[in-house]
Amino acid sequence: MRFYADLHIHSKYSRACSRNCDLHHLTKYARLKGISLVGTGDFTHPAWFEHLRECLVPAEPGLFRMREEMDRDIRRTVPPSCTGGEVRYMLSVEISTIYKRGDRTRKVHHLIYMPDFESAAEFNARLGRIGNLGSDGRPILGLDSRDLLEITLSSGSGGYLVPAHIWTPWFAALGSKSGFDAIADCYADLADHIFAVETGLSSDPAMNWQVSGLDRYRLVSNSDAHSPPMLGREATVFETGMDYFAIRRALETGDGFGGTVEFFPEEGKYHLDGHRKCDVRMEPEQTREHNAICPECRKPLTVGVLNRISELADRPYGTRPEGAAGFRNLIPLPEIMGEILGVGPKSKKVQAEVAALTAAHGPELSILDDVPLDDLAASSTLVGEAIGRLRRGEVIRDSGYDGEYGVIKLFEPGELHRAKSKATLSLFDVDIAPEPAPAPKVYAAPAPGPLVEEPARPAPVDGTLLGGLDPDQHAAAELTEGPSLIIAGPGTGKTRTLTHKIAHLVTACGVPAQRCLAITFTRRAAEEMAERLAALVPEHAPKLTIATFHALGVRILREQHARVGLTSRFGIADEAAQLTVLAELVGEESAKRALSSLSSDAELSDRYTEALRAKDLVDFDDLITVPVRLLESSPEVAAHYRERFQWISVDEYQDVDETQYRLLRLLAPENGNLTAIGDPDQAIYRFRGADVGFFLRFQEDYPGARTVRLTRNYRSGPHILAGAVQAITPTTLVPGRELTASGHHPEPALIGLHHATDEHGEAAFVARTIDQLLGGSSFHSLDSGRVTGDGTQGLGFADFAVLYRTDAQAKAIMEALTRAGVPFQKRSHDRLADRPGVREIVRELHFEGTSGSVLERIHQAATPETHAAIDLLAPLARRCGDDLERFRTEIALGAEVDTWDPKADLVALLTLHAAKGLEFPVVFVVGCEDGLLPMRWPGAEPDPEEENEERRLFFVGMTRAQRHLYLSHAAQRVRQGTSRPMPPSPFLADLNSAVLERFGEANPPRRKPTQLRLL
Repeated sequence: MRFYADLHIHSKYSRACSRNCDLHHLTKYARLKGISLVGTGDFTHPAWFEHLRECLVPAEPGLFRMREEMDRDIRRTVPPSCTGGEVRYMLSVEISTIYKRGDRTRKVHHLIYMPDFESAAEFNARLGRIGNLGSDGRPILGLDSRDLLEITLSSGSGGYLVPAHIWTPWFAALGSKSGFDAIADCYADLADHIFAVETGLSSDPAMNWQVSGLDRYRLVSNSDAHSPPMLGREATVFETGMDYFAIRRALETGDGFGGTVEFFPEEGKYHLDGHRKCDVRMEPEQTREHNAICPECRKPLTVGVLNRISELADRPYGTRPEGAAGFRNLIPLPEIMGEILGVGPKSKKVQAEVAALTAAHGPELSILDDVPLDDLAASSTLVGEAIGRLRRGEVIRDSGYDGEYGVIKLFEPGELHRAKSKATLSLFDVDIAPEPAPAPKVYAAPAPGPLVEEPARPAPVDGTLLGGLDPDQHAAAELTEGPSLIIAGPGTGKTRTLTHKIAHLVTACGVPAQRCLAITFTRRAAEEMAERLAALVPEHAPKLTIATFHALGVRILREQHARVGLTSRFGIADEAAQLTVLAELVGEESAKRALSSLSSDAELSDRYTEALRAKDLVDFDDLITVPVRLLESSPEVAAHYRERFQWISVDEYQDVDETQYRLLRLLAPENGNLTAIGDPDQAIYRFRGADVGFFLRFQEDYPGARTVRLTRNYRSGPHILAGAVQAITPTTLVPGRELTASGHHPEPALIGLHHATDEHGEAAFVARTIDQLLGGSSFHSLDSGRVTGDGTQGLGFADFAVLYRTDAQAKAIMEALTRAGVPFQKRSHDRLADRPGVREIVRELHFEGTSGSVLERIHQAATPETHAAIDLLAPLARRCGDDLERFRTEIALGAEVDTWDPKADLVALLTLHAAKGLEFPVVFVVGCEDGLLPMRWPGAEPDPEEENEERRLFFVGMTRAQRHLYLSHAAQRVRQGTSRPMPPSPFLADLNSAVLERFGEANPPRRKPTQLRLL
């Protein structure tokens, strides 16, 4: 059987879509248009998915129909001429992916099809772990196209993917702005599973036939309807049974694929090149003459589909590949009627006349393509004439560009006016005097500019491991004997310097790798250091010891377990285990109170420790205190570890606490080879016992220590860096604080200072700015005018971070990003074991019944209540492979931020403390208000030491930014359940206006007074 299919539509849950995009209206218009098979669209949206399950029932294999009672009601709303055929549905959804690959931001849309609700539900569950599916019917995910295809193929049997509107400049596999040069490049090793592509409204098959790389794909067309009347403006013709799997086979093999119904491509809104804001429209040749720069505003033009195809074409227009299916260019009937009537295609008059025509002659596609012209002329001479011209291809084309639809007409200016007197239908009883479309501006080719020679890059200092370091880094890395202190400002290459120094020790200096110990504060930092050393000295790296303080404590305790009354397989007690032990000692009701008083109750502490040891357990604090006591009481053990670790490097030395300091003094004698590196102006952990005084007294503890300063910052733009130095100068702990911008920042941005009305206005600003810097995360962003740039900075979601002082501030940000459809991952500096669901999953792992890799085991252990924790634990589980014991230890030792996945294309939401050690091209520091940053409880007196640390925290937040930094404060904010006025942070007053760009209003605009009316 021969039928039309429109398999790319949207529901009312997609942005910028009609509220009538429901199954009732879609089915009605499918009948009016003559469409037999419609994609459901948006099956990933939870509400729409439930609506589909409620209203659709199985029909032919893999297809669905409306429930009989619903369909019966719909039939009553259409004329008898349009009730003959049946309407079927195929489960479909459009997915938007925005991600980084090959140092470019890729924005690609894809159409996914599933044969049953079970497969769709599995697909939804897997995508739901990656992004928010409830914010938009067409969800935006930070997911590689290749990975989306893999999820599609593994979600049930029979699912397939079709790249959507492949030529659209933004959001397409071959788009000029953010696509690839071949479909195979987009989908990588899984590209063989792609067998069809959607050509989009701005191209037709004849244009696509110029690119031989597309010969292997069926070229399909769909309406991409955002309202039911738009159904069928493009469609695909099939000559198969009405069967999901038969349709899929037709797309795979070409047998049963009957071609397409197309827009005239000039009507598509991205056909030609141009710049809508400047009313500039260009043919490809003109664009090349102007180097794709708008002659009006000097910004990049939007390169359209015609140009992009010509760029990739390898054969001339007019070539038709062997076996290629045909196509027909049509104009939607309301547009034809609108031209004849001289009114818009959505006007009531047009709707009435189209309804009359469909009642008389059947569905719209039949009128355009099949109904004899004599029959149409009997109803209206001009309608018959118009459709005759359409079928002969006699049309007048005015091409679309840069988001502006083109116009296709069938009559010359004035022709309809002359025909008015001959018209017989009411639709011609109007005075028609159409105006000719304005001609696009014409520009001469610009004169060639002078050739500019690129400056040569500086050559490395020498050919050794240290050759790529700057002079200060080089000097620090060459200090291989005795104690040394490296004061490393933010972005100065601290980790690079430290890893190169260790690599230099084990290669050029002949130091055995097993004699080297590197200590960091977070597991993430330890992993980064290990990765870098594996790249620098792969043969030595496995023998190096790289650990956090707590991991080092675990290692010492496992090696010396008998000396402290433990077995080698001792466990680390989480809070639940601690409370269980205390409940046995003081009763369940008193256990929590007892846990908080252990440090002040020596007798209870001793009993508690004894009970832990009886269960072969240590708690988190024991991991360092017990090794310290052991080394202090056993000189021979201390000597053993001093002999073993003769070269010790400590990262972030400003953050050590007293116990960690004692451990280091035991391991590194006064004349030992100890390298301490850090920055006292980044000391931000006083609340958990860290004491920057140990950094400041380093040269007293190690009198022979040599000091090197790293001051060249390779991270931040000059304005960001200048502002950060201004912010820290009043209380700096580094005399003569100096940081020099040394990175590549050709167009450095000023620091944005935003004044918001409240936290919701602040959050909306964050979401809007992300959208703008991305160049639009959706078509709606571009079409609405909210985004005017083209996102040429190459940014992806993972390049953005939103930093805040307290975890509670994240709520408004999360809500705003969810509304905008922006995917994100949120992390704090809380202990990983304390996050909801984590402890329950780890407890289940102790029982038999789980098997396989750690990742597989945690999935088996999860329950519906704890499933959300899977996303949090998955990156760590993947790193641990099959090592379950390592996974348990890492859970006990780690912070939530350690599970932050830098490879995930998601916006990062982090507390300022959790952001330490990270960097992002774009950073927002929100909540820059007195009482929040610096943190101070309402009514509390300022504490100078605490306020100094808060200033350092502000400095840390600012210096996470590479290209763009935005500081925001709200005039009022809800704190402790009450909306309070919030003055700006005093730290902002130290920033020079020369580094700032101010925008936003702190006070809401006054509403105009309204006058009450009697009626």
